[in-house]
Amino acid sequence: MKISEYTKYERARIIGARALQIAMGAPILLKLGKDDLEKLKYNPINIAKREFEEGILPIVIKRPFPEKAKR
Repeated sequence: MKISEYTKYERARIIGARALQIAMGAPILLKLGKDDLEKLKYNPINIAKREFEEGILPIVIKRPFPEKAKR
């Protein structure tokens, strides 16, 4: 999915979940140098936002579809 196809709630949930993973010690999926990390202030939320914008997060959103009416 493209970034623009997510709702603001889905984006918040994805970034929040990934930031929690990073804060708990999960490896960062981007190749960031020390200068890049300093620009992001070593903040897990900023790192998660950057990963989301790059489109490399292995997180999937499943949306329920309405069932067709039975006749």
